[in-house]
Amino acid sequence: MSKYHNVPLKGVIFDMDGTLFSSQLDFALIREQINCAHGEDILEFITRLDSDSQRHAEQVILDHELADAEQAELLPQVAQSLASLHKAQIPMAIVTRNSEQATGIKMSRNPIPIDLVLTRDDAPAKPNPSALLHIAERWQVPVQHLLYVGDYKYDIQAAHNANMRACLYAPHKIPDYAAQADYVIRCFSELPALIELC
Repeated sequence: MSKYHNVPLKGVIFDMDGTLFSSQLDFALIREQINCAHGEDILEFITRLDSDSQRHAEQVILDHELADAEQAELLPQVAQSLASLHKAQIPMAIVTRNSEQATGIKMSRNPIPIDLVLTRDDAPAKPNPSALLHIAERWQVPVQHLLYVGDYKYDIQAAHNANMRACLYAPHKIPDYAAQADYVIRCFSELPALIELC
């Protein structure tokens, strides 16, 4: 039996890119342009650069993010699922490693019923749990009643670092780190039923 049996979900926090919105960010190209080794966390890497190199790397990343934001679209079943959660009065928020500027473009181009959004400009980037904990405090909801939904291992790690439940959205191939998540969904339309069952 799950340790969360009979612990209802009272709020959902989402990752953004690859979870709610499409993203065509070419991380291999970004790494090449800023001389970041394959497999290294890009945001962690730039914190160790000298100030000039850091400014250059941040601008390279931002340029990529802004170009990506202009073509981002809602992923399949996201609009319907968010509408269902909104109708059920489930609090929702977004925590993303993306910049505030690019996030604003994506949100304005693809309106969704979520007003609370924290970017890397607002709080330390995932897997640091600070942004998730800030939202729990703002909502005044105990962390064990919250779910974080994302498509990458940093999302699972951030959720668990905050003592929240982690739901991995894996519409294509199931990654090797999927076993670390509390739940795995293959289609976004599965989410409202999952929340109702918890």
